[in-house]
Amino acid sequence: MSDNGFTQVIDDAIEKVGEIGRNAGEAIRDFKESDNMGKLAGSVKKGAKTAASGVAKGAKIAAGGVKDGGKIVSETIKSNAKERAERRAYRSNMHQGELTPDTVFTLKNGVCIPTVGFGTYLATENGGRQVILDALEAGYRYLDTARFYQNEKEIGEAIEESGIPRDDIFIASKVWPTMLGEEKIRESFEASCKDLGTDHLDMFLIHWPKVSQSDEEWKEKLAASWKVMEELYKEGRIRAIGLSNFLPHHIRPLLESASIRPMLDQLELHVGYMQEYTLEYLKSEKILPQAWSPLGRAVMLDDERVIKIANAHEVSAAKVLLRYLVQRGIPVIPKASTMARMKANMEIFDFSLTEDEISYLSCIPEKGWSTEHPDLVEW
Repeated sequence: MSDNGFTQVIDDAIEKVGEIGRNAGEAIRDFKESDNMGKLAGSVKKGAKTAASGVAKGAKIAAGGVKDGGKIVSETIKSNAKERAERRAYRSNMHQGELTPDTVFTLKNGVCIPTVGFGTYLATENGGRQVILDALEAGYRYLDTARFYQNEKEIGEAIEESGIPRDDIFIASKVWPTMLGEEKIRESFEASCKDLGTDHLDMFLIHWPKVSQSDEEWKEKLAASWKVMEELYKEGRIRAIGLSNFLPHHIRPLLESASIRPMLDQLELHVGYMQEYTLEYLKSEKILPQAWSPLGRAVMLDDERVIKIANAHEVSAAKVLLRYLVQRGIPVIPKASTMARMKANMEIFDFSLTEDEISYLSCIPEKGWSTEHPDLVEW
């Protein structure tokens, strides 16, 4: 109700009080004209005045309360509307390209993750923990790993050697599908924490929905595993829980028994393989998508259509590919082996793609796909 509406309510209340007073006054005058009840009329008149005065005061207080309450409700509505508008503006700005190096993505539980993380798959094969040290020196504060990568120990050593406080680094790891189940998943989690030199993970994901296409019990294993992840989350051992390589038909069965919904789904996403149906589903379920292989296994770096747009902005093809995803509201975890490329992958905030360029890149036919599909792979 608007302020004008509340004013009208108050005016109506006061008018009714006045009418009550006038009626009481007329009744008292009639009463006084009686020969036998003159004295009593005086008492009644006094009582009526007192009552009318009390009603008027009560009405004013009530009206004041209504007005104050209305103001609170009105202010709350305005505040909520402003917040919703700001969220819409933020989402719009994400698409329009108004991004800064400080931009973060916020999961639905309030946990913030950096826009650009560092993918560590195969990162330590040749350079060991030095590659991780280089990434931290380049400015990365999001490290993505997995039990399957077999590099958590090197990452833990690099973090300790860097001297950067643990709370300043966002660490995400994943459990391999062979370790799904009520007992094995906790074992995998504890092993990851031990190697990483930490007592908690910022995010823990289920790496793939199933280990084999012939596994008829994969849904039961997922449900049991998710229950353990929920317990670890409630214990404060994990700040955010999510999925990796899950498509809608893998997520729906999980949601049937989950008490805490997944906060993120890490997928192969890049120009030439955007999985649009899955993105729409994740949006409807308020699950944030995150892109692994955002450069399309480097295949898209040599695509003439990408290079043409890169030349127009005087940037590299890699920057265009990463900027495209981030402008679409998708955080990225690219890999890099040299300091120069590490830094370049983070420097995507000084240009913006146009709406037409976003549209054009979104319509490039399938290219650069890894061939790793959750309904095809056999681990």
